[in-house]
Amino acid sequence: MHEASLSEVLRVILIVLLVYFGLKLFFRWFGPILLRYILRKVGKKFEQKFGQFGAPGEQPRQQGEVTLDKKPKKTGKSKNDVGEYIDYEEID
Repeated sequence: MHEASLSEVLRVILIVLLVYFGLKLFFRWFGPILLRYILRKVGKKFEQKFGQFGAPGEQPRQQGEVTLDKKPKKTGKSKNDVGEYIDYEEID
């Protein structure tokens, strides 16, 4: 059975602290750059996957072209029959 000496224990603690603070500084400096890179890649994949789909029968539009889609007119009246209305008076 091996016994750990004080110098070995302190050495391990020092290495753990150096790795912790080193990674902390690394991610503080390079984290935003790495995150920006990953988000750009994901955005490009999203555009490639969903950019090819459009509404059925829709022609591709040129940049700057504007189209207006009108809502269909309602032909019937809706029934808003919620129940019987009862008029009441307040009693003193």
